Amino acid sequence: MAEDRIENVLHESRVLGAPPEAVARAGLSEAEYRARHALSLQDPDGFWREQAAGFTWFKPVERVLEWEEPFARWFSGGETNMAFNCLDRHLPALADTPAIVWEGEPGDTRTLTYAELHAQVGRFSNVLKGLGVKPGDRVTIYLPLIPEAAVAMLACARIGAVHSVIFGGFSAGAVADRVRDAGSKVIVTADGGYRRGGIVPLKANVDEALTALDDGLVEHVIVARRTGHSIEMQAGRDAWLDDLLAAQASSECPAESLPSSHPLFILYTSGSTGKPKGVLHGTGGYMVWTGLTARDVFTLQPGDRYWCTADVGWVTGHSYVVYGPLLNGVTSIMFEGALNYPDAERPWKIIERHRASVLYTAPTAIRGFMRSGDELPARHNLSSLRLLGSVGEPINPEAWLWYRRVIGRDELPIVDTWWQTETGGVMLTTLPGTHAMKPGSAGLPMWGVDPAIVDRDGRELGPNEGGFLVIRRPWPGLMQTIYGDDARYRAQYWSEVPGVYFSGDGARRDADGYITIVGRIDDVLNVAGHRLGTMEVESALVSHPAVAEAAVVGRPDPIKGESIIAFVVLKTGWQVTPEELREHVTHAIGAIARPDQVRISESLPKTRSGKIMRRFLRQVASGEGLSGDTSTLEDAGVIKALQDHADE
Repeated sequence: MAEDRIENVLHESRVLGAPPEAVARAGLSEAEYRARHALSLQDPDGFWREQAAGFTWFKPVERVLEWEEPFARWFSGGETNMAFNCLDRHLPALADTPAIVWEGEPGDTRTLTYAELHAQVGRFSNVLKGLGVKPGDRVTIYLPLIPEAAVAMLACARIGAVHSVIFGGFSAGAVADRVRDAGSKVIVTADGGYRRGGIVPLKANVDEALTALDDGLVEHVIVARRTGHSIEMQAGRDAWLDDLLAAQASSECPAESLPSSHPLFILYTSGSTGKPKGVLHGTGGYMVWTGLTARDVFTLQPGDRYWCTADVGWVTGHSYVVYGPLLNGVTSIMFEGALNYPDAERPWKIIERHRASVLYTAPTAIRGFMRSGDELPARHNLSSLRLLGSVGEPINPEAWLWYRRVIGRDELPIVDTWWQTETGGVMLTTLPGTHAMKPGSAGLPMWGVDPAIVDRDGRELGPNEGGFLVIRRPWPGLMQTIYGDDARYRAQYWSEVPGVYFSGDGARRDADGYITIVGRIDDVLNVAGHRLGTMEVESALVSHPAVAEAAVVGRPDPIKGESIIAFVVLKTGWQVTPEELREHVTHAIGAIARPDQVRISESLPKTRSGKIMRRFLRQVASGEGLSGDTSTLEDAGVIKALQDHADE
């Protein structure tokens, strides 16, 4: 029964190894990992100079790191180009190898070899140059997850333009805010995109956004044909992408030789308050970091067909759909649409059809897979998979174990990665074939990463003491700044605990050095003087056999400080009372963690990328009116349903 399983939910003691083939593929023992990680900290100059040598530089690196806290300049003196390293350097050996295998929501498919992708990027680069785009100019990309999104990103990188990708689920107002902040002169969009059988009106959203912007800021709007529905085109400003490409005879466009610190992209992240933050990443450091982490975390080798389910509108899509896989010369699978549309078998059909070898997805998706049952993946041949990954938020141990048992055949390695938009790539993980795995733990630091768990005064805490996760030295993937706001960058990331990068996440480290992420610091509750991670309560709830998903938030309480409110989605066909779930948590954790209220719901408010929007749940729990940007919500009606049933 459930009681037999919950003993491991919070103090996870299970340790699982990897199968022999994973060990052989990794080629790195645990002792070798420790020695290499120590070297990366003791001799960072030598270590990172060696790693950078694996990429093409038009001018050699002179200085590995110039550090003026909190600003890092990596591989100074060196000049390179991201698009060249993703495409040109592979052509002699991989010209006919698929670079992108794409499947659209309606079922249409396209495959682009490295040679074909190189040609399309060259032609698109010439289109941008023909519109007057120069190195340093910002280009906004607001597209569905179609190959043109990757082409546009790589074309910007090729000519030195700075791309700002906006997820296709954002509203017109959110687009206007981001375009204004970046100062983009060109927008690349589509007539629309498909989402759960409907059409997302991307071009119409751009038109609405431009009415809110200063005249003359955006000079050109490039429109890709995707859905074929009617849209308005403004003469002199708007142009169809296929017309521009047809008029551009040449696909030859030499890659610009760019300083390592040349900005590559701006990616906006939003908090619960304040304007969106434009996280700015440079070229050389980010290139080395994403290429290296993609190779080592996923043990990428020629012939791999790698599927990361993220959209390129998020950093996971930047680093591990486009740049990381292409830097390593493997095939990246891209899928447009919702993973459970038109049915819950879609992911398993994609893996079977395209022979995916790696699956990298979010815990929210995994919990959705669980909710649909074990029998759906069992209908499909998933034997091509050799590695599973998790990204985006802490994963409940119960979901981790289901993922490994049902999708991983009880043998595949799982890389449960922790990183952020700001970090550029994976910071914590277990390396497959090298490290034993602990369900629910993000694992150990990547090369050059020096993490610590500290209290508010910066004092390092001991094993299994919860505190703030900080990073004590810069790494190549570190963001350069918040675009246009150095002071905000310094204050938000380097002043909370002076002298270290402040992640904003709570965590604990066990005696073996494995780090478990508790959750965002604002997701740590203070109940009668006790600090409880919402992740811990959620893990207890999800360990109940009836529960598919759970989200826990705090509500102000005049006596306890905060009371615990849980929102729960049940598995299909299951019934359980809120009181039974409260008792279950009490048994798993203790009376201090007993939710004051459990609300059973049909669904939870999520972004279109699958993250649960807990700040809206906090508003519902507190009886507040809904406030804040709802443009990223998959279905805003979920909030209303929760509010309507608040007193039940």
